[in-house]
Amino acid sequence: MTTRLKCVWGGRELVFETGKVAKQADGSVTVQYGGSMVLSTVVVAPEPKAEVDFLPLTCEYQEKTYSAGKIPGGFFKREGRPSEKATLSSRLIDRPIRPLFPKGWANEVQVVSLVLSADGENDTDVLAMIGSFCALGLSSIPLKQQLAAVRVGLIDGQYVLNPTFKQLETSRLNVVLAASRDRVMMVEAGAREASEEETLAAIDFGQKAIREIIDLAEELVTKAGKPKKEYPLLKTPDGLEEKVRGLATERIDALNRNASGKNSREEEMTALRKSLIDELVVDEGPVSETHVKSALAAVEKELVNRMILREKRRADGRSPKTIRPITCEVGLLPRAHGSSLFTRGQTQSLAATTLGGSDDEQTVDAIEGESYKRFMLHYNFPSFSVGEVRPIRGPGRREIGHGALAERALAPVMPPELEFPYVVRLVSDILESNGSSSMATVCAGSLALMDAGVPIKAAVSGIAMGLVMNEAAHVVLTDIAGLEDHLGDMDFKVAGTEQGITALQMDIKIGGVTQDVLKEVFGQAREARLEILQAMNGVLSKARAELSPLAPRIVQLTIDPEKIGAVIGPGGKMIRRISEETGCEINIEDSGVVQVLSTDADASVKAVDWIKSIVAEPEIGMVYEGRVSRMMKFGAFAEFMHGKEGLIHVSELAENRVERPEDVVRVGDAVKVKVIEIDEQGRINLSRKQAMTPEELKQDTQARAQAGPRPPMPPQRDSFRGRPHRRDERPRGRDFGRGRDQDRGRDQGRGQGQDRGSDQDRGRDQDRGSDQDRGRDQDQGQDPNREGGEGPPRRDHDRRPFRDRDSGFRGRRY
Repeated sequence: MTTRLKCVWGGRELVFETGKVAKQADGSVTVQYGGSMVLSTVVVAPEPKAEVDFLPLTCEYQEKTYSAGKIPGGFFKREGRPSEKATLSSRLIDRPIRPLFPKGWANEVQVVSLVLSADGENDTDVLAMIGSFCALGLSSIPLKQQLAAVRVGLIDGQYVLNPTFKQLETSRLNVVLAASRDRVMMVEAGAREASEEETLAAIDFGQKAIREIIDLAEELVTKAGKPKKEYPLLKTPDGLEEKVRGLATERIDALNRNASGKNSREEEMTALRKSLIDELVVDEGPVSETHVKSALAAVEKELVNRMILREKRRADGRSPKTIRPITCEVGLLPRAHGSSLFTRGQTQSLAATTLGGSDDEQTVDAIEGESYKRFMLHYNFPSFSVGEVRPIRGPGRREIGHGALAERALAPVMPPELEFPYVVRLVSDILESNGSSSMATVCAGSLALMDAGVPIKAAVSGIAMGLVMNEAAHVVLTDIAGLEDHLGDMDFKVAGTEQGITALQMDIKIGGVTQDVLKEVFGQAREARLEILQAMNGVLSKARAELSPLAPRIVQLTIDPEKIGAVIGPGGKMIRRISEETGCEINIEDSGVVQVLSTDADASVKAVDWIKSIVAEPEIGMVYEGRVSRMMKFGAFAEFMHGKEGLIHVSELAENRVERPEDVVRVGDAVKVKVIEIDEQGRINLSRKQAMTPEELKQDTQARAQAGPRPPMPPQRDSFRGRPHRRDERPRGRDFGRGRDQDRGRDQGRGQGQDRGSDQDRGRDQDRGSDQDRGRDQDQGQDPNREGGEGPPRRDHDRRPFRDRDSGFRGRRY
């Protein structure tokens, strides 16, 4: 039987439905919000796993491209490995669920959420969380309480429930919250330097909104939920914990008060564990190694937490508010654009910054739509950082989650693209780890960015807070070590600038925390963040004024999008030539933004001037440096402004009469020319003699008189098309230049007819004008490469531009 409930929540309709699909799962529900829909399911293994010492829970969030009306890109037309968004959403579901299971739970549980519909407005991650919590309630698993989730934004000073993707672009806060009716279980947040008060108010706002969804979920569970079962829980044999406590208390207390380092403590605990196993485990007896390890862990947690609660003293000798010693260094790596080493206690992060151009940005093809990332942070956690031996593989969920948290912390202070047009990749390699390596990544990353000269808005620091709590008291811990993360009740990470918070993540191991506890944690965390910032500022307080000499310099200019084709050239010929001759990397976007990347400042200037000359329009009366490109009987063509070409008529070559143009200039000669005419078709007439001063004209005449007549030029004809060509060019089957010139409104072959005879030989009347004197007949519909008749019609591909603007082309590197 199908059960369907709905309510209006945040201005949109939220719909729960169960009993229609996935009926063989232990619990299943579809959650629809707007046009987005998620199916969440829960399956419990019928038998417990033997000797398991962890909660066997797996949570999966899967995106289906059909949900957004898309077909996957690439060679294989089906979904592949989970995206980063899918991995992070799986973690959002997993983290608040774990504390709900009773101690000793051993049956495998799998929670799967499938995105069935994505409308591009409402994010499906929160829907998957709500659906997963509801599916658990519908199943036979006896959990402690019902949860729900919500996203909260802060727009124009007003808190917004479940903001859309578009609204989040202007929101100062993006808080994802999982909570019960009165306790917060998990928080994941990004912010633009929001204050502690604003963030706390957002959490309180979200928790109040969650209660409405909990009411709806509980009603659904009442109507359609399965009866709860009694699942067997793994328990230690009676009396074992007391035996372990009697044998281990003295040695653990000694370790707690000796303030030993991580390695020495682990060695002592390993030796204690082995001795207890040797003493208490008997062949075929009721006590196993797993039982002893579980009992020892419970005793260690009890003793460590009791010392903190009673004596306000931690296992490494610190007080609750003390931060471990901090050292910061920058500029360690000689070839990196920016680098830093941040060490806090036994946690150490090596961060390196690399700068690139727009072609290096990451394309994110998500179901919500395609987007681009200009700032990327990648976090690596090698096994040697914790003294372990394990296979080296790709990043797991933990690495992806920690990297995303650090990236979210630093992204709000990154400069906008218009001010800093670089793509930035930041890599954090954890070299040592004993608690809060993600917050060490934030600190090291901030220093590495400034060392590279990235003008970030402000330095960012991060701190991990902990909590030890019982029914009577609680203690908030600053800068938790690995032991306190493992044995404590909360992991609360917060990062930000001196002005406010940029990222937040909170996980809890108990039944949640109240607003009063959160307020205390926020206040203590701010004090710690500012203390760490002071240590960082002592090494580097702001971005370096100059980029690293190894980093590419980006010169950015904007050209008319209609002239992009001229810069690229036919088949990319022009832009490749610029890149090869200057050594620069050039990126062009459809908007007309051109980026020139080079480590050589002179090369950048040369490339930029070249591009400017291509898109610039020649002006009548201006003098330019050019080079003779081809010869005609009636004059010479000269190329100037890197791609523009004009005719120097024989009468404009020198002051006196010139019989043959080759007596004055030859192909390849450098020549100074003046623009004297640009006709209505864009054809350019140049003058050599008008570009010279009277003294230069006199010297030129004398020099030619003394040199005497020059030998005639050897024939330079293209045997296939009858087109003159440079000596270093090989004749080709097609005149690729013809279509290009026509696209620029210019006839490349306008004077070629003269090579086949005089005007009179072709029946031309000299009185028709100077254009005919130069062999210009294109506007009469004739092809200069064919004698006495119309040329063949131009084919479409002769006029096809290099770029297809409908193809989604964003830019290309040369």
